Amino acid sequence: MAEKEKTYVQDVDRSLYDFRNEEKDAYRVKSGLTSDIVEKISTEKKDPEWMKEFRLKSLETYNKMEIPDWGPSIDELDMDNIVTYVRPNTHMSAKWSEVPEDIKDTFEKLGIPQAERKSLAGVGAQYDSELVYHNVREEVAAQGVIYSDLEGAMRGEYGEQYAEMIRTHFMKLVTPGDHKFAALHGAVWSGGSFVYVPKGVNVEIPLQSYFRLNAPGAGQFEHTLIIVDEGASLHFIEGCSAPKYNVANLHAGCVELFVGKNAKLRYSTIENWSKNMYNLNTKRAQIAEGGVMEWVSGSFGSHVSYLYPMTVLKGDNSRMEFTGITFAGHGQNLDTGAKVVHIGKNTSSYINTKSISKDGGISTFRSSVVIGAQAKKSKAAVSCQSLMLDEESRSDTIPAMDIRTPDADVGHEAKIGRISDEAVFYLMSRGISEEDARAMIVSGFADNVSKELPLEYAVEMNNLIQLEMKGSIG
Repeated sequence: MAEKEKTYVQDVDRSLYDFRNEEKDAYRVKSGLTSDIVEKISTEKKDPEWMKEFRLKSLETYNKMEIPDWGPSIDELDMDNIVTYVRPNTHMSAKWSEVPEDIKDTFEKLGIPQAERKSLAGVGAQYDSELVYHNVREEVAAQGVIYSDLEGAMRGEYGEQYAEMIRTHFMKLVTPGDHKFAALHGAVWSGGSFVYVPKGVNVEIPLQSYFRLNAPGAGQFEHTLIIVDEGASLHFIEGCSAPKYNVANLHAGCVELFVGKNAKLRYSTIENWSKNMYNLNTKRAQIAEGGVMEWVSGSFGSHVSYLYPMTVLKGDNSRMEFTGITFAGHGQNLDTGAKVVHIGKNTSSYINTKSISKDGGISTFRSSVVIGAQAKKSKAAVSCQSLMLDEESRSDTIPAMDIRTPDADVGHEAKIGRISDEAVFYLMSRGISEEDARAMIVSGFADNVSKELPLEYAVEMNNLIQLEMKGSIG
């Protein structure tokens, strides 16, 4: 048995993500969570007074709330041992040449500069608790698009109108009272991006933020705030990874998305945290009349995940589509899904997910569809398919539907199964090895998700599947 496990470790090569740098942080707060630590973070951030007060009130809320007990266990996550703020020994720059060599090397290995040169309109790169690089193409900036670090925008560095925009939108969709880790985020958040797309502007090339957590025993709490104004459109990509340590790391970021009248936003994520990470992220979007929200989500990493992007279809004729894939391997308990609330009339939503579990991995899909009494002629459909690659793995589907009007069309479909021996045998009879045959079947299962991603990220997702499939036989 030990020999078999050793083979698994040799086969699953995460070296692309598991490299780590020598710690050269310029400043870090003490581990744990106190009002003194929150005030020190606020001072480091040069917060306006309203934000300092917001942080301290969020801490009060955090201390009053209970840890969730309905999902995977997070008993081994001890906040007394988590460092909530680590500032790398650098400053943010718009020039790649000015980023320190070790940090630059990290992002070079992950392919971020290459992707920017090839196919992105702008990039923000965060290392531990701070953005180290942020840049946007001149032709995009010339359209009036603001893509900046959130903290600088909050302090008015890019114009007072944007500082006011942040003040009126920050943690209004996701409030500190939503759950304990939203309150934690409100107290200790740092880093993240702000995007504003003006009325009628179509950003044809994606923007991307990449989050890298290098410090062991640390948390990352970036905040992403995107406002797409009336008739505008944007594709935003989020990537994240971390090296593996033998201590717990925590990711409790927050994403708030505001989609205006007849506007469109696609938000794509490839999440490949290491398997000592607790990923307790919160994402929410609010859609105005005629607006469109598209989510594309790939969850491959972390030890435990709680992740359920939520969409509020507030305006009439607004719509949402969520496409996701989750891959749970050895030592992983990934609890993922999506939630949608229909408020406007004639709104529509479609949730389509695939989950794969192997080597004892646990994958749980949760969906929540709420159709309010006023949301007449609304349509909602949920489709989830689960594939278990062995007898040790587990897959659960937990749908919830709350329908308050008879004038709605709602459907749910779920399938759970294993790889067909007949399909594997057929491919092997054509000269394909058993390992490759199984990988091909899994890749085909995930195909509709990869088709939704930009080319480079579809390739990355398929590579991750191939990488995880190694050693999955026997």
